[in-house]
Amino acid sequence: MSDLLCLFLDGDAPADWPARYGPGISTAAADAATSSQPAVVYGAEGQRIAVVPVAEDLGAPERWRWAGAEAARLAGRIKAESVTFEAPDRDAASPLAEGFALGAYRFDRYRTADDLPTAATLAVRVDGAEADVSDGLARAEATNAARDLVNLSPDEKMPADLAEAMRQGGETAGLRAEVWDKDRIEQEGMGGLLAVNRGSLDPPRMVVLEHAPEGTADDRPVVLVGKAVTYDTGGLSLKPTKNSMDKMKADMAGGAAVYGAMLALASTNVPLRVIALIPMSDNRPGQRAYVPGDVIRMHSGATVEVMNTDAEGRMLLADGLSYARSLSPRLAVSVATLTGAQGVALGERVAAVIPREDEHADRFRQLFQQAGDATGDLVWPLPLLPHYKAQLSSDVADLTNVGGRMAGTITAAAFLEHFTRDEEGEAAYPYVHLDIARPAFLDSPYGYRPKGASGFGVRLLLDALAALGEG
Repeated sequence: MSDLLCLFLDGDAPADWPARYGPGISTAAADAATSSQPAVVYGAEGQRIAVVPVAEDLGAPERWRWAGAEAARLAGRIKAESVTFEAPDRDAASPLAEGFALGAYRFDRYRTADDLPTAATLAVRVDGAEADVSDGLARAEATNAARDLVNLSPDEKMPADLAEAMRQGGETAGLRAEVWDKDRIEQEGMGGLLAVNRGSLDPPRMVVLEHAPEGTADDRPVVLVGKAVTYDTGGLSLKPTKNSMDKMKADMAGGAAVYGAMLALASTNVPLRVIALIPMSDNRPGQRAYVPGDVIRMHSGATVEVMNTDAEGRMLLADGLSYARSLSPRLAVSVATLTGAQGVALGERVAAVIPREDEHADRFRQLFQQAGDATGDLVWPLPLLPHYKAQLSSDVADLTNVGGRMAGTITAAAFLEHFTRDEEGEAAYPYVHLDIARPAFLDSPYGYRPKGASGFGVRLLLDALAALGEG
């Protein structure tokens, strides 16, 4: 018998509950319905039973995830070591487990108290039989792995350490993993990444991960390029501390989301070849830090006039997107905490999805919006129209690294899109950009997302890529 049995109230309580769990269950169900909070009662055998209300204003499977997270919070409050869910059906079982694992997440690495609660074990039953919830737990585990990296203290995730953590995690999951050092990055001519790194004592890294299940090794891959600025001071264009620099340990959340998605692809065995490129550096104002006015020659050969050293993430990503041309991808997706303007436009619960405006645009908008609706990692499209690139015009170089105050999220995407083209200016591959700046690191919790690192993007990418694998 587990420490806590959870029943889920979706509308009216089932008529057989009193016979199965005792007469007090009806009162608990009424209390849960009235308060929209779990209500606890003791069953005939003394077992603690919680009636957990299921939100009516969310779609499935998200409503089940939120309910699972509510049960996880209750289990934490009462220090339950074992929890059993009675799921109403098999469709609800895995999302309930996913929500439980996401809602139970705690980052306690730096806490010194000796009374921290241990994670509760979970069993999920449907009609009295244990249900297979491995898929939901795998999705949550990958998301929590990304959360852990984002929440790490900056001094524990400088590029060499972060790259090694991703290499070890990737190999354990069954991915091919490679780490490029500064010499290799210089050989590849990644001028954007090297320019950002000039102010740092710690050399840059590039992590390359590959998921290539049996039968896909010769397929054109999907390429994910994730920004991993391990700490962003803004460089010589220094950020203010409060509500800005103090959160910049999270500026590698795009890279963490890509890493988590790769773990999830491997653990759920999605039949699609995917290669991740994760360029890494911190952005500091020391050494020979790059400065406004510098002209940087990028991996593609294009020149960029630096107007703001705090627009550094796009310099890393541009080199990754340029290198991606050598991989002949069927699609490339950049993922980054790129612009504060994203949060101004869409808030902290919705990311921006920005496909190149071409014959593929509608398909990819729909692909990512459907994945967002299914996972709760919501996205909304912004228009990457040709005129936005004019804001990146430079008097001395091919383009500048910022486009001014207006439409900052879109002009950042326009900058990146420039590097997805070949020498003749033709699109080298289909392209989508995801700006997850605000959803990646939260000021307050909601649903199954904690304050701090949310893991946004892991399950979004997983579902979008799984749909591509099926198509």
